[in-house]
Amino acid sequence: MAAVPIKKERPEEALLSYPFAEVPPLGTTMKVAEGIFWARMPLPFALDHINLWLIADTIDGQACWTLVDSGVGLEPTRNAWESIFANHLNDLPVKRVIITHAHPDHVGNAAWICERYAAAGCALTATVGEYFWAHIMSNGRISGFDNDTQTEHFRRHGLSGEMLDAISQNRKSYYATLVPAVPVSFLRMAAGDTLSIGGREWQVSVGYGHSNEHASLYCPSLKVLISGDMLLPRISTNIGVWPNEPESSPVRQFLAALAAYKVLPEDVLVLPSHGRLFRGAHERVRQLTAHHHERLAETLEACATPQSAADIIPVMFKRELDAHQTVFAVGETLAHLHYLRDDGKVAAATGADGIVRFTRA
Repeated sequence: MAAVPIKKERPEEALLSYPFAEVPPLGTTMKVAEGIFWARMPLPFALDHINLWLIADTIDGQACWTLVDSGVGLEPTRNAWESIFANHLNDLPVKRVIITHAHPDHVGNAAWICERYAAAGCALTATVGEYFWAHIMSNGRISGFDNDTQTEHFRRHGLSGEMLDAISQNRKSYYATLVPAVPVSFLRMAAGDTLSIGGREWQVSVGYGHSNEHASLYCPSLKVLISGDMLLPRISTNIGVWPNEPESSPVRQFLAALAAYKVLPEDVLVLPSHGRLFRGAHERVRQLTAHHHERLAETLEACATPQSAADIIPVMFKRELDAHQTVFAVGETLAHLHYLRDDGKVAAATGADGIVRFTRA
């Protein structure tokens, strides 16, 4: 099967460099560094793919594989994995699945893979915040994480009518459909830990803003960073406020986490979860930081009159959004509004209609 050509780059991407001109076809892998292989799986969203990583490893004296992230728990992804298992593992088992974080495209097949290779002792490695978040979300009935609570959150921030109804229906079984199960146990990793993978040291760093305790992995000897969703070349990472933490300020957390990547070598090879593998981490940090400050300035200007998060969506997103995208857009607009609120630049007030609106102070 021929490799897949890359989409045309955006202007900001031109300031980065890309060592691979093509992507691996579905159900195959591509070597990207010594012992590291790239797989690319489909997603049922506008963001239509995720990059996953296979690392040749040795655990307890046995040659094996470690996987980083797993794709959504749907048939097309599992079929692609089956092809990789059959044709690209050299008859060696998977003994470790690492997830960068608990979003469905990363953890969706973790339990399935661990069960498939249970005889080899396959286990999940995750940060504690991401592991328990996955368990909570896959349950779907825990107070504060249920569909009614989520729907009310979106109503309070200005959504109504058909869009609110569509979101309510969309979110009822959204997570559990994509993450049918979560492993019943895990091995914990935390910020500052060093994992031995393939005979090399990989440093664990933790970032916030996108998820609870997102892990990135850096190998100094290879100068390779598995960045997950924290550092992407083409799109800005979603940063959202969610109903279980309704007053959070994730933009500030995310920008602080981005700054930590500046200590890595400028020529580090970044393996992101979406988009192309790239070099130019320092430049991408600069771009993303500037992007969020531009969005903050636009949001502040829009708040000359009282604005709900839903009112701000067209300011931040210039295209039409479906229900799935609108969920993340509300969270992102709120994240920027909360940054401004915490800096004393806007004030929030709840109207007689129960909707929260923000006005420039």
